[in-house]
Amino acid sequence: MAEGPRILIVDDELVVIKSAERVLKAEGYSVEGAVGGREAILKLEKGGYDLVFTDLKMPEVDGLTLIKWLKKTNPAVGIVIITGYPSQDTIKDALELGIIDYVPKPFTPSVLLDVTERAVEWIKGRKSKEEQTVEEFPPAMAVELDRVIAKYRDTPGSLIPVLQRAQEIVGYLPPVVQKRVAKGLNLSEAEVHGVVSFYSFFTMKPRGDHNIRICLGTACYVKGIEGVLEKVKENLKIGIGETTENRNFSLEGVRCLGACGLAPVMMVDQETYGALTPAKAIDVINSYYAAAAGREPALAGASPEEEE
Repeated sequence: MAEGPRILIVDDELVVIKSAERVLKAEGYSVEGAVGGREAILKLEKGGYDLVFTDLKMPEVDGLTLIKWLKKTNPAVGIVIITGYPSQDTIKDALELGIIDYVPKPFTPSVLLDVTERAVEWIKGRKSKEEQTVEEFPPAMAVELDRVIAKYRDTPGSLIPVLQRAQEIVGYLPPVVQKRVAKGLNLSEAEVHGVVSFYSFFTMKPRGDHNIRICLGTACYVKGIEGVLEKVKENLKIGIGETTENRNFSLEGVRCLGACGLAPVMMVDQETYGALTPAKAIDVINSYYAAAAGREPALAGASPEEEE
């Protein structure tokens, strides 16, 4: 990982491979493609890959078959699925096999990069997990977490409720919490992590007082959400998945907020803000600063040219 991850894109559509390669290579990733599962296996047998993006519906060797083979031969490789048919059952099957996340087709550059960055962080975290020996939360929290796990241990489908309570108790779901939940519910760490990374309401990093979620879906992308995102990142001085130093704001990128008619859209906590421009987004954030007792707005607004 010192030289950056090597990524293999597997799909039976060459245009998908080329699109992913173009986006990821522009960000400095080392990327290769394989047209179908059979070619992917031939390349993977030679080793050297850290992360695999694979389609599910492919002739001869489909995505689930490829994932099962890879988990047996090289379980250290991270896996993300690319699919135009993200049915609940299919995603559930893939999560149980230990995938990190999924990218829906058609994907925007922002969504692909967001998923890739989180997958790379997961790989780094997994490689350093053996070095982690210190509990990352106080003993009182551990006692309460164990109480919740014991309460749900014999209840089918209890993983999500337990993770929700764990996040309420600890504030986020770092690897040490996921490991404790997995052990307590007799599940694999990969299955727990797959659920945590799949659902946007879970977070693996501490959040700020206010959580900003910016939609990176197709409708918002077409309406200019990237300009909004860049302005927010610039003003808050953080990237997606990070929290400001003063812990006032956290920033997330999500696939959809269910408000496509208002695109481009972001949410701050539970409030939805649509028809955004870069300047309007900063005005919204400033309003949260102004609402805090004794605190002045801290961010500079956009110029009149940006407002237009």
